[in-house]
Amino acid sequence: MVGQLALVTAALFAGAAIYVNVAEQRARLTLDDRALLTEWKPSYAYGAVMQASLAMISGLLGLLAWWLTKDWRWLTGAVLILANWPYTLLVIKPTNDRLNAIPNDQADITSRALIQKWGGLHAMRSTLGTAAALAYLWALN
Repeated sequence: MVGQLALVTAALFAGAAIYVNVAEQRARLTLDDRALLTEWKPSYAYGAVMQASLAMISGLLGLLAWWLTKDWRWLTGAVLILANWPYTLLVIKPTNDRLNAIPNDQADITSRALIQKWGGLHAMRSTLGTAAALAYLWALN
């Protein structure tokens, strides 16, 4: 049951991350610069809480499944999903901080370029979540 919950939470993480890349980011980029930045800020803030929680829960469940079974595939999935934390803090956070420092009424081509960059960086979270879910799925077989 622990492994199945690890898989479900990793799949939820991956699905949410992929949705952002495939739908939300593309849609928000059709907005003017001010509306784009105004939409991105709360969207990221709400999404960060959900994604961080799912990654942590999935990682802890994956580690528990590994500890109970000694199957390295659970550890692989856990490491992949938990890698979202350092990746976000070390790679994405500097872009987030720059975006959050720009007042919405001062949005321009620079803020738009940063949000486009952010979308590319975010794609790695989609990849890590998908890879973790696949590792957990493999461990279930």
